[in-house]
Amino acid sequence: MAERDHAHQHATDAWLPHATLALRSAGTRSGGARSAILAELAAQTCCASAQEIHTRLRDTGSTIGIASVYRTLELLHGMGLVTRVDTGDGVARFEPTHPGGEHHHHLVCTRCGAVEAFHDDALEEAIHRVAERVEFEVTGHDIALRGICSACR
Repeated sequence: MAERDHAHQHATDAWLPHATLALRSAGTRSGGARSAILAELAAQTCCASAQEIHTRLRDTGSTIGIASVYRTLELLHGMGLVTRVDTGDGVARFEPTHPGGEHHHHLVCTRCGAVEAFHDDALEEAIHRVAERVEFEVTGHDIALRGICSACR
């Protein structure tokens, strides 16, 4: 488990400079609001909605408006720097797209809406075996398992 936590921390540490450089290379303007949103995204352990990101920023004393959060997320998504995650509740959630391809999947509680990240090496291997068997090049995948979390049971 510690090895996986270290790998997640490395991916998180690599994303912020990667995203910052990509934005600078694209010639986008920089500013305090965008930097704060990038830092908040880099600190995430799982996907978050624009409203959740805005609330966390506001809780730290930020005056960044929700429209700035939405605009920044759309820009980052368009550049492939964040991934839009569909958890099935109609709310768009976002998480960093790590340059090395590191990723996780999601457990979604259908009662309370809680979303939790999980990683499973055997699942990743099964996806690659299926792709080889059907001669299909998988360029990405997201998996959300829906059910009832332990708090709701």
